[in-house]
Amino acid sequence: MLLDEASVTGTANIVMAAVLAEGTTTIYNAACEPYLQQLCRMLVRMGATIQGIGSNLLTIEGVESLGGTEHRMLPDMIEIGSFIGLAAMTGSEITIKDCQIPELGIIPDTFRKLGIQLEFRGDDIYIPAQAHYEINTYLDGSILTVSDHTWPGFTPDLLSIILVVATQAKGTVLIHQKMFESRLFFVDKLIDMGAQIILCDPHRATVIGLDRQKQLHGITMSSPDIRAGVALLIAALSADGTSTILNVEQIDRGYQNIDERLNALGADIRRI
Repeated sequence: MLLDEASVTGTANIVMAAVLAEGTTTIYNAACEPYLQQLCRMLVRMGATIQGIGSNLLTIEGVESLGGTEHRMLPDMIEIGSFIGLAAMTGSEITIKDCQIPELGIIPDTFRKLGIQLEFRGDDIYIPAQAHYEINTYLDGSILTVSDHTWPGFTPDLLSIILVVATQAKGTVLIHQKMFESRLFFVDKLIDMGAQIILCDPHRATVIGLDRQKQLHGITMSSPDIRAGVALLIAALSADGTSTILNVEQIDRGYQNIDERLNALGADIRRI
């Protein structure tokens, strides 16, 4: 079968059905994210026959039954990217443990393009405290563009983090959200906080970094979705004054006990 889109969830569901289905199943344009690869490898250890793991073409020979296995889950690459952005925005020194760095793809290099320093220490990522960070430009002097794409491209779930981090960088970046609709409609909250952002159209926003010359200020806002919500949370942690974020259930969907974990790092977050 040919998938119209390289959907992670769609591919995973087809794979799980196909391993016990009679005959051979071939999936064209399959998703190949690390999440999907680990599912396939776990199923192989359970007795499934899957070829092409890590590619966009999967061939699955159905088996009669699967057995048990042990599996260690991958760390959440979206959380890792979020904590990198948090460290940059707040000028904090953070070490993120057990990141399984080879599975992060271009995520670390994308943050480096914003001028954020990252150091790999074994399987940990160390982010030093930075008073300033400067966005890279292209050789012809044009502004940097960060856009999302299916794996191994940059994950769309971290574009909101890149956008909010750019608000305090030196330089300008164009954020291009290609894969989803309405993912940039939270920028009005950042503008209300003092960020300089031009919403070009529903899919593109130009961020003009403040280079920490002007700090964001706290406001009351609502979290429209998981990714925008955590971006607003990071902005609030870096802002002057108190911010109130409504509809935090959206953030809780993707970040377990985020308030407790951030408070352990020195944040002052209270649920009301």
